[in-house]
Amino acid sequence: MAKKSTKKKTAKKKTAEPVVKRLFLLDGMALVYRAHFAFMRAPVMTSKGVNASALLGFTNTLNDLLKKFAPTHLAVVFDTSAPTERHKIFPEYKAQREEMPEDLRNAIPNVKRMVEAFNIPVLQLDGYEADDIIGTLARRAEEIDPEIEIYMVTPDKDFAQLVTGRTKIYKPGRGGAEAEIIGVEEVLEKWEVERPEQVIDILGLWGDASDNIPGIPGIGEKTAKKLMKIYGSVEELVKNTDQLKGKQKENVINFGEQGLLSKQLATIIRDVPIEFDWDDLEMGERDDEKLKKILIEFEFNALGKRYFGKDFKAGRGFETEEDDEGVKAALKTIKDVKHRYQLIEDAGPRADLIAELGKLKSFCFDIETTDLDEKRADIIGIAFSWKAHTGYYVAFPTGRRESLEVLEEFRELFSREDIEKIGHNLKYDLGVLAWCGMPVAGPFFDTMLAHVLVMPEQKHTMNVLSEKLLGYTPIPISEVIGKQEEENGQMSMFDIAPATDLKKMAEYAAEDADVTWQLAGKLRPLLEEKGQGKVFFEIECPLLPVLVAMEREGVALDESVLDEMGKKLEVEIGRLEKAILEQAPKPFNLNSPKQLGEILFDEMQLVAKPKKTATGQYKTDEAVLQSLAHDHQIVADILEYREATKLKSTYVDALPGSVNSRTGRVHTTFLQLYAATGRLASNHPNLQNIPVRTPLGREVRKAFVPRDEDFLLLAADYSQIELRVMAEISGDAGMRQAFQDGLDIHLATAAKVHGVGLDEVTPEMRRGAKMVNFGIMFGISAFRLSQNLGISRGEGKAIIDGYFEQYPGVKNYMDETVAKAKESGYVETITGRRRYLRDINSSNYTVRSGAERVAINTPIQGTAADMIKIAMVNVARALDGAGARTRMLLQVHDELVFDLARDEEESVVPLIVEAMQNTVPLDVPIVVDTGTGENWLEAH
Repeated sequence: MAKKSTKKKTAKKKTAEPVVKRLFLLDGMALVYRAHFAFMRAPVMTSKGVNASALLGFTNTLNDLLKKFAPTHLAVVFDTSAPTERHKIFPEYKAQREEMPEDLRNAIPNVKRMVEAFNIPVLQLDGYEADDIIGTLARRAEEIDPEIEIYMVTPDKDFAQLVTGRTKIYKPGRGGAEAEIIGVEEVLEKWEVERPEQVIDILGLWGDASDNIPGIPGIGEKTAKKLMKIYGSVEELVKNTDQLKGKQKENVINFGEQGLLSKQLATIIRDVPIEFDWDDLEMGERDDEKLKKILIEFEFNALGKRYFGKDFKAGRGFETEEDDEGVKAALKTIKDVKHRYQLIEDAGPRADLIAELGKLKSFCFDIETTDLDEKRADIIGIAFSWKAHTGYYVAFPTGRRESLEVLEEFRELFSREDIEKIGHNLKYDLGVLAWCGMPVAGPFFDTMLAHVLVMPEQKHTMNVLSEKLLGYTPIPISEVIGKQEEENGQMSMFDIAPATDLKKMAEYAAEDADVTWQLAGKLRPLLEEKGQGKVFFEIECPLLPVLVAMEREGVALDESVLDEMGKKLEVEIGRLEKAILEQAPKPFNLNSPKQLGEILFDEMQLVAKPKKTATGQYKTDEAVLQSLAHDHQIVADILEYREATKLKSTYVDALPGSVNSRTGRVHTTFLQLYAATGRLASNHPNLQNIPVRTPLGREVRKAFVPRDEDFLLLAADYSQIELRVMAEISGDAGMRQAFQDGLDIHLATAAKVHGVGLDEVTPEMRRGAKMVNFGIMFGISAFRLSQNLGISRGEGKAIIDGYFEQYPGVKNYMDETVAKAKESGYVETITGRRRYLRDINSSNYTVRSGAERVAINTPIQGTAADMIKIAMVNVARALDGAGARTRMLLQVHDELVFDLARDEEESVVPLIVEAMQNTVPLDVPIVVDTGTGENWLEAH
């Protein structure tokens, strides 16, 4: 029985009859799947931990359709779980499909709620797929109304068979790309057929792996198209096997019935016995109260403002309430709370405030500036709070010299080591003060870092935290300066005019400090509850001033090295471009992935069944090309070309523009908790992604040089730290012994796996062992190993099997870690940093396997990340304690880079090594390699 529309017979808006009548039929399940997986890397999570990715993505698609096309008729169609006729004639139909991810399954009822809030009917019928219902509705619409335009909204290629002069496919764009409208002309061109119905025949021959439709062996997309040009249908092909030759003839004879069955499975049914009222498909008024409830429940603030204006507020976890104005989020604002915010402009009240702050054990401060970039920012004021609903705003003079004079009054206060300083995204505030010559002593409490640790999947801006944890919406910055800018939770006042109302400014800034103070009170117990107190107080907060000092220090750059390298790269790029085009069957744009795919896979046919992206283009990413580079010189040359062009554009041409005009140095910004493992990242510029695996990439490091002739660059690098951590955590006796004996671990592994002596290990054996050593923690497969090494899958499997035989402790660690994660829902580093794995028990194999790989890798990579963070704090303290002129400049993965005073080399290098070794106690020896040089490459 069909699920009829729950649509209310609401009054239609009294508007003029549209010129064009349009029916949009949405393939609900396909769109929900697409939306869910579009956010896989960064899921949209509510404050209650609900994955809202599918709901948000689907609603955005629906909203775009309503806005761009103003449909007169619309329906959303879903599959049901009941078997269909296709399952009866072919039980294996879709049998290979994995279980739907739990988050996606849970989203579907909410998507249907959203659709019904828009007063749009949801249609489904047991025994039939959404494709069949859409095909039936499209056919009936053409019969009922000869003027209506019909759009089938789906990413599914099978719908091409339904396209007519009035029925088209609307294929939503991905990743910001424009949507595609596919009519008869586009179908005929893409599928190379005379009429759209022949798409069914191509699918019958080709098969469809996603639906487990077998097709005929040996016939892919290109061959199917060629055969259809000759025979026109599967039936005619099967009748004329005498005209075929070789293996193809054999396959069509043996599997002709399978091809006919596949065609039947691929045929969309167009006479589904679904009951519906045609008038129900006509667009009516949405149910605003239902819509508000859903938007508040799932915290869709931007969508809410789009529909209901700027005063709409998402719930952020707080319940909704209803009054005469309807549904709204139960959030308070400054008007609802008794508060005391004070503006301070004169020296006397400033002195009194400083004296009061000096009596405290802890206070919160928040700096208001003229710029989001710490290097360019001037301070216009500082807000303080140490009691809920109370705050003080110290307004600074407008001139930089006068502003710095006022700041100087706070020097003794900020230097106090017995007072905790609280802030949100403290690194920004500390950075601004550092560039103004004002160091700040810890201890620190950063509410943003605390929230990342206890609720990593949530957003971490102060406003979101305030609404989630306090049920309070802070004053929007637009009320103060007329526009809003946000970066890492830090609001900028760079557009403030002299006429800005200082009282309004004081209220805004003091409220920020007050809210942050209250947030710290909420987050302290959560840190202990989640077991993150040690990580927060002993690793992350002490690291703040170290990162600020490194960012302020910067590193010197020899631009002449880059200039010379740029010239060489131009020659090399030209040589590679010429070589590639000479090998290609026709000219093409080397920088176009689409054209490259067509050359490699259509023209040169390097792979029988090349992989495609979601948009239908051939995949030409690095992994794909690396798998082909051993066998095809053109592919090897393309990889070299890509590396050379990326080096030139990203580093050689761009780095000189990063030199600060005031200091003459490059100042990167470190992102403290950018990665889930706790690893640091850097940007503006990103100095962690400079390639080091190829000679060409390593040349970039030549451009980084000491500050002057009295200094060298020093590189101190943990030796194979992740493998040492793996040996420690797994407890594998063989791996531990290899490290304790000081052996080359890759050589030792190769000898064990291949059963030979150390002196008998070949370079190829060591290369394979190295790849397994590093790949095993990331779940490397036999297939991937075989691709990377250019060997057979069987050889790859043999290497991995041999590895686990020799290092059984590693396999035990992997199994036990996954089992514990399934039980607790998270994994931990040696230091206690947690990573929650919401998908570790998923019934979907792909999703679950991904979570299992993360479970295995995180304790290893996360512990290594914590070790270098602790090392940085230790090194900074040691250098300060020694009164050294040597300065820490950069952190890149497992390496620290220093400006080393030449006369301090003998005393400082051992001090740095000792500080790096004394981080996390391990039984496995920690080795730190050091090197010095006139540039970073020499030092490394």
